Amino acid sequence: MARLTAIQLQSVPDVVENLTCIETILSTLPTSDEHLVVLPEACLYFGGKDGKQIEFAEPLGKGFMQKRLAELAEKYNVFLLAGTIPLQSAQADKFTASSLLFSPQGELVNDYQKIHLFDVDVADSEKSYRESALTLKGEKLSVSILPSFKLGMTVCYDLRFPELFRALTEQGADVICVPSAFTKVTGQAHWQALLQARAIENQVYIVAAGQEGEHLNGRQTYGHSMIINPWGEIVAMKDEGVGYVSSEFDRQLIKKIRADIPVARHNQFSVKLNLT
Repeated sequence: MARLTAIQLQSVPDVVENLTCIETILSTLPTSDEHLVVLPEACLYFGGKDGKQIEFAEPLGKGFMQKRLAELAEKYNVFLLAGTIPLQSAQADKFTASSLLFSPQGELVNDYQKIHLFDVDVADSEKSYRESALTLKGEKLSVSILPSFKLGMTVCYDLRFPELFRALTEQGADVICVPSAFTKVTGQAHWQALLQARAIENQVYIVAAGQEGEHLNGRQTYGHSMIINPWGEIVAMKDEGVGYVSSEFDRQLIKKIRADIPVARHNQFSVKLNLT
């Protein structure tokens, strides 16, 4: 049976240190014939000076960060989803927040660039976030075919846009990952409610991996990484600290819920996702 795992981190502005932490956790995970492991948003660099990411952004498919992530996926025999890392974009002054999926053979099998950028005001120590100043938004959906299920890819602020999740489900997603660095303020208010809603609406597993704690630049992230089943039940959650949560994927549960309450068939409006 396939296994789903979300790793919770308190990433620092040091790629090598974060990779070491990730490997330490990977070495402790339960083994499975098929295993999806989801890392948080900004898993390899977080808590430093804004704009630093541009300096080490890599081309898609090349570079030290991607090489090491691929090696970890192969070494620990997992599908490893790197929440986001900075990749070079068509604009020299911006990078993409790219979520990358590596296979147990160490191959890059899919990529997703964060579509919805976090340009908001929040009553926390940061006060204002303008992600679009440095990040180029993505323009495509990403669904990957794994042996036991289809995986839909989103990132953090995407969680507030149900149309994206519906579109991924219409493309066959059974599991949707939500690597995040939710702020503590917005997380306390909305994180769990939104995750459960997306699971219930689409009758999918949600694997939400978060950053947690106070980072070196003073930003506070919420943590509470969790796995939610298609009925909206939280089957595993880690409130605080660095670590992981894990659960088995149950294909029969999805089939039963979708048969009993066929919302996809009852939906009278097909999703027309406008990314521009």
